[in-house]
Amino acid sequence: MTQPTPLMPHATASWLVDTTALSFEQIAEFCGLHILEVQAMADDLASSKYTGRDPVRSGELTMAEIEKGQADPSYSLKMQKAPAQVNRTKGPRYTPVSKRQDKPDGIAWVLRNHPEISDAAIGKLIGTTRNTITAIRDRSHWNIQNIQPKDPVTLGLCSQRELDALVAKAAKKAGIVDTEADSRLGSDREALIEELRAERQAHIKAAGEAAQEAEAAAWLEAKRAAEAAGEE
Repeated sequence: MTQPTPLMPHATASWLVDTTALSFEQIAEFCGLHILEVQAMADDLASSKYTGRDPVRSGELTMAEIEKGQADPSYSLKMQKAPAQVNRTKGPRYTPVSKRQDKPDGIAWVLRNHPEISDAAIGKLIGTTRNTITAIRDRSHWNIQNIQPKDPVTLGLCSQRELDALVAKAAKKAGIVDTEADSRLGSDREALIEELRAERQAHIKAAGEAAQEAEAAAWLEAKRAAEAAGEE
């Protein structure tokens, strides 16, 4: 099993680059980064500047471990104390920035198809506020003209299991018996969800690969320019 990465990988890598004589490979492996990211930090070519974070102070590394790595470039640094996991126990669920614009569409779909679900339950399911739900219900939302009801599952705002459980709970509480359940429609929905998830993962993978290739090309171009300037 691979060891956990530091709590702030990029900031930790920046500190190790500036403070130690560890190799780029050792730093990249310990921080869970690509070696080109570490090289870009060392050459001051990284697109973002990070304030270094001392892993010794946080207990993730010891100076003895760093010295072992400096003495042997093939040595793999060992995490001394894994960063504590932060668990959210209160407040709305976290939604990635790329998905937040889809929330109103998901809310509108739930309001239209499952009016028996309470505002509090919708807020917990999608990660929104009662004010937003109310604004969409009474059509006073600032962007109401562009809101189109869409299944929150296909939007990636919640899982099918979460939605089904919530619908069943709300229906039971309201005394509603679902007589329109159709297993074929359910299977079709699952297939569509899987297809959308696969497409999303493919886009994410392609974007990551493109970013790595672009960063590598920029680093090589800068290196060649520096070498050419040195020859002159």
